[in-house]
Amino acid sequence: MANNQCVRRHLDAFTRGRIIGKLEEGRSVTSVAVEFRIVHSIVSRLWKQFQITGTSIRGFSTGRPRGTTPADDRYIFLQARKNRGQTAGEIDRHTTQATGRPISRFTVARRLHGGGLFARRSVRCVSLTPAHRRRRSLWCREHRNWRDNEWRRVLFTDESRFSLSSDSHRIHIWREGGSRNLPSNIIERDRYGGCGVLVWGGIMLGSRTDLHIFDAGSVNGTRYCNEILLPYVRLFRDAMRLQFLFMEGNAPCHRSIAAEQLLESEDIERMDWPARSPELNPIEHVWDFLGRRLATRTLPPVTIRELQDEWAAMPQQLIDTLILGMGRRCETCLAVRGDHIPY
Repeated sequence: MANNQCVRRHLDAFTRGRIIGKLEEGRSVTSVAVEFRIVHSIVSRLWKQFQITGTSIRGFSTGRPRGTTPADDRYIFLQARKNRGQTAGEIDRHTTQATGRPISRFTVARRLHGGGLFARRSVRCVSLTPAHRRRRSLWCREHRNWRDNEWRRVLFTDESRFSLSSDSHRIHIWREGGSRNLPSNIIERDRYGGCGVLVWGGIMLGSRTDLHIFDAGSVNGTRYCNEILLPYVRLFRDAMRLQFLFMEGNAPCHRSIAAEQLLESEDIERMDWPARSPELNPIEHVWDFLGRRLATRTLPPVTIRELQDEWAAMPQQLIDTLILGMGRRCETCLAVRGDHIPY
């Protein structure tokens, strides 16, 4: 095809007649295509159609009939709105039972997409009250101008649960685009719920702690002191001297009398931390990255050693980048007036 040719998807009846006339005069398909500036294959198909049917009129097709009626479409949409955690297959079964006609789950998904609903992962996070938002905003205003050397002395810690199986906590809901952080699209997160092992870790600029795996049972104040504060936190305090600042969440074991007394006796300064603010903690982003690494494995980890190896294999540069981004994270939280910010 010549460079100055353009593709025409539909030719009008007059142009089709002119093309057939020139071909009947003995012109070649290529020369006619160049003259009318259309693709060679279009002229060839038109000529074959004329030779077989004796006409150059373009045939029209109504296409495959729709599998659902407008009433079916409304029913599908209402079903998704009524229970947005249903899958397309479940809505398909309900609709088939109600209408008496088989409808595929792909049809259900297309109808919902046409109505502006899409299957998206729900946001798993804690709910926030106005008091929580005020405290989060206050904390961010106090720390948004911290310099790198101030963040360098903070040991960020947290616990998280990882499953040593293929179990997944992903929950999908039908929602409109751009509505991810609306309260109706947030699933309350159970901090230590679910199956798997509970792990503790800590990160600083240029270093990290060992990944501690808790044995079966609840984590109380005594276990927290004996298994975390004494062997790990005190070690980092000794290395940092008076500049050390310890960040921990607000779990009951963190605020127990035993933990308070130990931190005071060891002269460990604790950073004030706003309640229900996991996304402000950079180690939460490390947990997310670790979870993604585990998800890419052909087989999920089945031993604690494998989980520890994945923790040790994470690049330290990623951890440093997350900590140095605390100022930007504070600015983002202030921009939304203390509300949730993306991970």
